[in-house]
Amino acid sequence: MERISPPLTGDERETLRTFLDYHRATLAWKCEGLTDEQLRRASMPPSTLSLLGLVRHMAEVERHWFRRVLDGQDLPHRWSDTHDFQAAYDACGSSREEAFTAWEDEVAHARRIEAAAESLDVTAYVPSWEEEASLRLVMLHLIHEYARHNGHADFLREGIDGTTGA
Repeated sequence: MERISPPLTGDERETLRTFLDYHRATLAWKCEGLTDEQLRRASMPPSTLSLLGLVRHMAEVERHWFRRVLDGQDLPHRWSDTHDFQAAYDACGSSREEAFTAWEDEVAHARRIEAAAESLDVTAYVPSWEEEASLRLVMLHLIHEYARHNGHADFLREGIDGTTGA
């Protein structure tokens, strides 16, 4: 996934789309060159958070917001029978191939759903909020989610092999 900086003068939708892709690419970049074992390495007890867990979690987040909420698909969670987004963090039995295939699949679905939407003002009902939310808000929410977790990824990667960088 190529990491392209967001435009300085793009329109709103292009800017949101590019910032979201920038953060997606940042997470992929933080995982580059690591073995499955390194990707599964947890931060520190009692946390089970790992880079692979972050990839799995973001696959679940993409799936939820774009496919379930915006597209209205009735889909189960990938890694939880109880709709627990945190269950994805525990990647002890996972592999790079399994996690990245799921994540890349969900990103592709998200891009298709976003591109098909007439405008950022398209709304969908969010059951947990009991309110409608716009595509704009969903994209902003995912940018926030990725940015927060990319901060975690920075620390996780540094703890694995000392690699740092924004």
